[in-house]
Formats: sequence, C-alpha cells, structure tokens
Amino acid sequence: MRKGINGLTALAMALSFAGAPMLAAAQATAPMATPASATGPADPKDLNYRLGTDDKLRVIVFGETSLSGEFVISDTGEIAFPLIGNVHAAGLTVAQFQEALRTKLADGYLRDPRVSAEVENYRPFYILGEVQKPGEYPFTSGLTVLNAVATAGGFTYRANTKTVTVRHAGASKESPIRLTATSEVGPGDTIVIKERFF
Repeated sequence: MRKGINGLTALAMALSFAGAPMLAAAQATAPMATPASATGPADPKDLNYRLGTDDKLRVIVFGETSLSGEFVISDTGEIAFPLIGNVHAAGLTVAQFQEALRTKLADGYLRDPRVSAEVENYRPFYILGEVQKPGEYPFTSGLTVLNAVATAGGFTYRANTKTVTVRHAGASKESPIRLTATSEVGPGDTIVIKERFF
C-alpha cells in the first residue's frame, strides 16, 4: 500500500514540475492591464471612473432626508456636505467616495449610516480652435469628437478635419488623434481643432 501511495505522489510531483514551465511561459506572454486613463477618455460606465471638479453627485443617506440631495464637486475637489462640512471627492471612484462619506458620518454624527451615491451629471467637456462656437459644453454618455464638433456649430473652413488634439481629463499633455466616427470624448476632456495646412 505504501508503494502505491509513493507512486502516486511521485506522479503528481512529476506533473507539477512539467506544468511549471508552461505556466511561467503563459505568465510571461500575458499582456499587462493598462489603466483606462492612460489610453483614452474616462469612461463614465467604468466602475473605476474617477470623480472630478463639476461632476454632480446624487447622495442618499438612508433614513436622513435632510442629508440627501445633489452636490457638485467644487474647484477644490470637495463637496460641501450638511452636518460634517467638506468631503473630498475628486480623484476617488464613486465607491471610494461613498466609503469616505460613510466613515465621516459615522465619526460621531450617525450610528451605522448607510450611504448611496451616483453621478447625476458629468463634468463638461471643452472644445477650442477651429469650430464655430468654441467653449464649454455638457457631457453626454457616448459622446464622440464629431458629436462635440456638431454641438459647437461645426468646423470652420480653416479646420483640420483629419486630426484633432485631445487632452483627456487628468492627463498632463495633449495627444493628437486621427479623427474617425468612433473617436470618443470623456468628461472633462479638452478638444482642440487646429488649422489645416492649405
């Protein structure tokens, strides 16, 4: 009986050692995940969406109607909340903000508070340069650069209609992108339409 157990153990060990190189190879070739903010616009449908200035939140504190309502994130990245004062929000996900608010309410104000938050309106986008009406416009889900241009009255006759420059919210620099029907815009993005070379 002992020989049989030893034989099975040896077989399991052999299979384990044989599989190790294949596992290592698979891990070496697997692509690493890249944060969405590094590759494109902030996606409001993404659970990792980071809140920013001018996002409007709907907050519900269950059982406390006087503490529930709509709040806009200020230029300092905070919301002014009844009873507890300013609560930092910019740079947090909605889930992180909920927890920060819950923790602050539980610190001597409410016993076991239950908090729910969601984005009511996203921060605006900006479009500058060779469009008829450059400026700030409300963001809508699924917005593309072409939609943004149409919102701003369309291109001027001098506009470069093939390449645009976009600085995504939170990015340190602008990136030129080829204009297609699917070129997306995120909340807080700045689009610059430059002149074409005649």
